[in-house]
Amino acid sequence: MKINQYERALQLVMLMLRGIPNPTPEIIPQKVKLVLDMLRAEGNLEKVDEDRLIRDIESRCEIWKEKATVLKDKNNHEVWLPYYKTQIKWKFWKRYERYLMEVEGRSEQYVMHFDELTDSALEHLEYPLKEGSWDRRGMVVGQVQSGKTSHYTGLICKAADAGYELIIVLAGMHESLRNQTQKRLEKEFIGYEKISWSSEEKNRRVGVGEFFDENISPPYSLTCSDENENGDFNRKIVSHMGVILGGNDPVILIVKKNKSVLTNVINWAISFHGIKDPKTGRKVVRNIPLLLIDDEADNASVNTNLVPFDENGIPLEDYDVTAINGKIRKLLNHFEKSAYVGYTATPFANIFIYPEGETLAHGEDLFPRDFIVNLPTPPNYIGPVKLFGFPSENELGFDENKDEKGLQIIREIKTSDYEKDIPDKHKKYHVPEKIPNSLKEAIKSFVIASAARMARGEQNNHNSMLIHVTRYTAVQEKIGQLVSEEVQFLRRQMEYTDQNDPEGVYKDLEKLWYCSKSNFWAKSYLDYPETTKDVKEQIKDLLIKEISWEEVKYFLFEAVSRIKIKLINGTAKDAALDYSKHPKGLSVIAIGGDKLSRGLTLEGLTVSYFLRASRMYDTLMQMGRWFGFRPGYIDLCRLYTSPDLVKWYKYIALASEELRSEFDYMAAYNSTPSQYGLRVRTHPDNLLITAVNKMRNGTVMDISYANSIVETVIFPQEENELKNNLDVIDQFIFNLGPKFTTNGNKILWRDVPSQQILQLLDEYIVHPDSRKVAPKPLKEYIEKQMVKGELKSWTIALINKKNAKHTYPFELFKPNEIGMPERNHSLSNGRMIDRKDEYVDLTQEEFDEALRRMKSDPYRKSRTSKEPTDPSGPYIREVRSPEKGLLIIYPLDLEIKGFEKGLPVIGLAFSIPGSRNAEKVQYTVNNTYREQEFDS
Repeated sequence: MKINQYERALQLVMLMLRGIPNPTPEIIPQKVKLVLDMLRAEGNLEKVDEDRLIRDIESRCEIWKEKATVLKDKNNHEVWLPYYKTQIKWKFWKRYERYLMEVEGRSEQYVMHFDELTDSALEHLEYPLKEGSWDRRGMVVGQVQSGKTSHYTGLICKAADAGYELIIVLAGMHESLRNQTQKRLEKEFIGYEKISWSSEEKNRRVGVGEFFDENISPPYSLTCSDENENGDFNRKIVSHMGVILGGNDPVILIVKKNKSVLTNVINWAISFHGIKDPKTGRKVVRNIPLLLIDDEADNASVNTNLVPFDENGIPLEDYDVTAINGKIRKLLNHFEKSAYVGYTATPFANIFIYPEGETLAHGEDLFPRDFIVNLPTPPNYIGPVKLFGFPSENELGFDENKDEKGLQIIREIKTSDYEKDIPDKHKKYHVPEKIPNSLKEAIKSFVIASAARMARGEQNNHNSMLIHVTRYTAVQEKIGQLVSEEVQFLRRQMEYTDQNDPEGVYKDLEKLWYCSKSNFWAKSYLDYPETTKDVKEQIKDLLIKEISWEEVKYFLFEAVSRIKIKLINGTAKDAALDYSKHPKGLSVIAIGGDKLSRGLTLEGLTVSYFLRASRMYDTLMQMGRWFGFRPGYIDLCRLYTSPDLVKWYKYIALASEELRSEFDYMAAYNSTPSQYGLRVRTHPDNLLITAVNKMRNGTVMDISYANSIVETVIFPQEENELKNNLDVIDQFIFNLGPKFTTNGNKILWRDVPSQQILQLLDEYIVHPDSRKVAPKPLKEYIEKQMVKGELKSWTIALINKKNAKHTYPFELFKPNEIGMPERNHSLSNGRMIDRKDEYVDLTQEEFDEALRRMKSDPYRKSRTSKEPTDPSGPYIREVRSPEKGLLIIYPLDLEIKGFEKGLPVIGLAFSIPGSRNAEKVQYTVNNTYREQEFDS
């Protein structure tokens, strides 16, 4: 494998650092100097940036300590990995380890940690040599573009070593993604490039296969990366290859989620190896352990047909399921020994799979009943929270008290700039006459970013730009033509214009480098130099280097000359993005829709222009191809999008992190996947968690309110309902009486019996979209805990804002008035509570204990080196006695049309303590719920 001098130097230094647990800033420069001197002595005179090499290695040696958290069901599963670990010859895994260190330049510390992360999934599969029939179902959850493919590659290597004989990877819906996955696994597991269906001799060694001193028989690949024909599974061709399952070497298939392909795989497997089961009449493949990896498991794999029930509420034994879901289940059902592992960054649809949805024809559904592994976020990962930010008043244990602002690389575009050319709701025959000015600027930003990376010494790196503005291929094609014309125009202008011309293109680019305002932006932004400084303050990236405009200017023409335009859709002839064919770097503007929304990796993505709207959490997250790793150039990246999409992404970032936080909390209490509370936050602007048809089968959910904050963020819009709530609270406070104390801006009543809270929930009107505050399940939970001797009493806190703009004379306090706290009308960040309000009822000892737990929690989501000075929600609720709850009343200063100005809108927040004896209450998601909640 041919590498440049920088990469060779990097590999040699990383090899020298093996065996050194924590390479210090003093050791690394010594090793770098030693290697560079050695290369010069050999006559290798290619210049290597020594300073950049040192910073690169320091970044790679950063220790990553976070462990995966796991929800698991211990029933019917014996712990096997510790007993067989020393007996298994880890030939595929050791070869992959070597590839990661010697080719990818990973540190030894990284690989050791990665070994643990892959074991966290492997140990929950069944031991492949175990006798009898067994079937394991699980899921691995990681962030978008955060290394899930590497994780399942490592899992495949280990599973093959342990004895899994057939490995099938379901690699998305499109051939471009399947082909990309095929090439990735050829490098990292198979070891040879299977470029055609012809003989093996014509297929060269790649990746792990280039370690010639490793005497390893390669696995058989029954799919290929043929670009001239479909390289997916072809039963007719495979039948003539003479590959027999159950031999000495594992067999792997990388296939699309396609009905006919999966049908062919099933028929091939059972026709050659199936034995008829006398009890069921079904052909079963015996003694050939199957590992099925389902990449993007929430896409197409979930049954979106309704599960029918009989009059007793029991699911019927047979019913129709969606095509892909049915084929995956049938495939698993035909194997005596099988393990299914779904991988996704957006598990919302998967956790709504009905666990009991089994049919005679298809077998059990794909609910991850046995385990869910939540992968930690790598330290250098740029994800939704880091990019978009969100208010710190949340339940996730973050350290800061100020709003998390996100990275200053987003450029919000005014609707008026693009609406005429690319309307939000255009038809498939829409013909844009020109591209918006904001898109022209985005293209210039891409040229600047590419040139700046060259100026930083990254001259052979890939650079990509994403344009995602429509789902329609005909409109994409027209956009592609217009973008191509714009790039050609820029190239000609740079070639024939004097660089010092005050009206020329170089001056335009210089203005963009320094300018912090354009007339189509929604607000002012930092320019490139200031953005670099700001990003360096927010994230630790040793490779980010401040550069001058003159350094960037030198590479501008080369940067624009390299650009290629690619359409990535089902009709485009050049849909495949093969970066491996461009050793000196591919610079591409990729224009597409659905194909760009799932799994497809855009190497070196620097600029994204994204206008397509979706109202679903998972779709929006998957469309975010800009998440991932951007070492040394995140400050040069730009995301051009609408203000609404920025607002939605901030909220989804909060919802996703809250889901992961809930996951970690449940794992700490040894919960199982079937007990997962599914407390996915609903969105006040009616964003959907996932597609309606993916949620309809979540017919019954068991939820628990233990260690949760339940608050109103959506309010009734009818005057009589708002007035009812005000009157109810006024009477409720009056009944509490004058025996109260004050704590800052809070008026407190202690030891209020739970019966008064239950009565309040009967009378207070909740907006139907505030599902989390639905009175019926909340009341049921409180009543169940009361029977156990918990939640017997409550502290009531009324917020009384000092120096408020408006006040209200509650009956109990007349003639004095209560100050009304202000909130934005929509509460679009999904928060009403100020987190400091939540510890108002704690003793000093309880406060100190909550803060100590927060500081010592290894899973705390900290984004700052500063020590927290006050605890956040989960830790507060952990130390509060299970016998006591907290209700916070907010008389909000909100304007709602039709409601008399000056009257408070009453918001309620229930802070419910943690409990090891928490009861679950049944929550039914039926068609009525679905229509009310999601079909509006």
